[in-house]
Amino acid sequence: MSQEEKEQFQAKIERLDQRGSGQAVVWRENEKGNPKKLKLVVPQTIPGEEVLVDALYPTKKWSKTELKEVMDASPERTIAPCPHFDICGGCVWQHWEYSGQLKHKTEYVKKAIESQGFEPELVKPTIGMDRPWDYRNKMEFTFSPEGNMGMHEQGNFKNVFDLETCLIASDDMVNASLEVSEWAKDHGLKGYEKEEHTGLLRHLMVRQSFTTGEIMLALIATQSPNGELEEAVNDLINRISKFTKVKSLMWLENTLWADRVDAEAIHVLAGRDFIYDEIYGYRYRLWYDTFFQTNPTQAKKLIDLALEVGQPKEHETMIDLFCGVGTFSLPFASRVKRLAGVEIVESSIESAKRNAVENGIDNTYFIAQDARRGIDHVLEEFGQPDILLLDPPRSGAGGKVMRRIGRSKPKRIVYVSCNPSSFAEDVAELKPFNYELKSVQPVDLFPHTVHVELVAEIVLTNEEES
Repeated sequence: MSQEEKEQFQAKIERLDQRGSGQAVVWRENEKGNPKKLKLVVPQTIPGEEVLVDALYPTKKWSKTELKEVMDASPERTIAPCPHFDICGGCVWQHWEYSGQLKHKTEYVKKAIESQGFEPELVKPTIGMDRPWDYRNKMEFTFSPEGNMGMHEQGNFKNVFDLETCLIASDDMVNASLEVSEWAKDHGLKGYEKEEHTGLLRHLMVRQSFTTGEIMLALIATQSPNGELEEAVNDLINRISKFTKVKSLMWLENTLWADRVDAEAIHVLAGRDFIYDEIYGYRYRLWYDTFFQTNPTQAKKLIDLALEVGQPKEHETMIDLFCGVGTFSLPFASRVKRLAGVEIVESSIESAKRNAVENGIDNTYFIAQDARRGIDHVLEEFGQPDILLLDPPRSGAGGKVMRRIGRSKPKRIVYVSCNPSSFAEDVAELKPFNYELKSVQPVDLFPHTVHVELVAEIVLTNEEES
């Protein structure tokens, strides 16, 4: 990069963007000598800090930067313990004391609901973790065209750095994953090249139950493990056999161009095609594509809060929208007369049905439909629900679904969200139906990242007028 393409500035970090990087504003003269505002994006900084940065391409409105020096550090700044912190796009806040992260997440949720006309005082302090490390029960690693296995670089998604460790996954998960990485290098197996669509290995998905200890390893590749790969695959099976907690070793074929963990064919190399997990006293089967809360410690707190907000009673009926495999359904079904779960993913519904049977729960009714049609179906079958719980994807439930919820008139609504912004927009749709947002409790399921979940209590205030 030439000297003309960068310029050095001293700036104060004013806020954070959606990716967790600091933002600052400076003024510089343009080619005509007139002052022009330049907005800087500075990773690994904290609001209030004074920094010295090199702005890349400063003639643009926004500029990425290289952080040269933190001139006035925040008292909440700390040393990031991970050796990959400077390049990894995962835990972008390891330089920030955990208490500071939690305060910021609380303020973020407050601003989100305030933007939709709700009082920020409804938001309680974010519930954090006693130990915000080793908390993930699922990780996905990527292979580079050279055969390295790791994570994508921050700001350069095409590059994959070679993994040495990961502080948010268990030692068992990391050690088993590193064995796969060494195996690939020893056999000279190349990673997938996205632009040319060449290479063999695409991803490694590893998940572990923190309750049973069982581990699943799923290697995603562009061809079958048979034929010319048979010797290498047999070596992989032999190497992994020393990890006694691995109960599922699979090879998933994926020739699709889309860069995601998917399977056109599944080969079980050792063990089963699923592992057992438990949460809140209920047992679940997890397949490679099963959605399950990735932080089991905090997931238990989510369920605690949902039960506290929902106040389920044995004579009541309930709908669980976006129910998945029944993470919330089963604890609630044990406390109500009847529960209907709605989920658009058919495999999740089949899992929810199986999970209910295996846990001795016989008062559930699960259907594979989209949320809006699913509500109509349940209303026809069971009538007006007393409680409705929804845990939608990051995009939220959407206006049509929320208005349908409003017209169905459940007495109490429990909203579990992983996106405060879409949550606030969704809840605003309930105002014309006389629903009141009573409380919002943020919960940190992803320490050292920008993400925060929440559980909200919403009640019908005047059914006669709604």
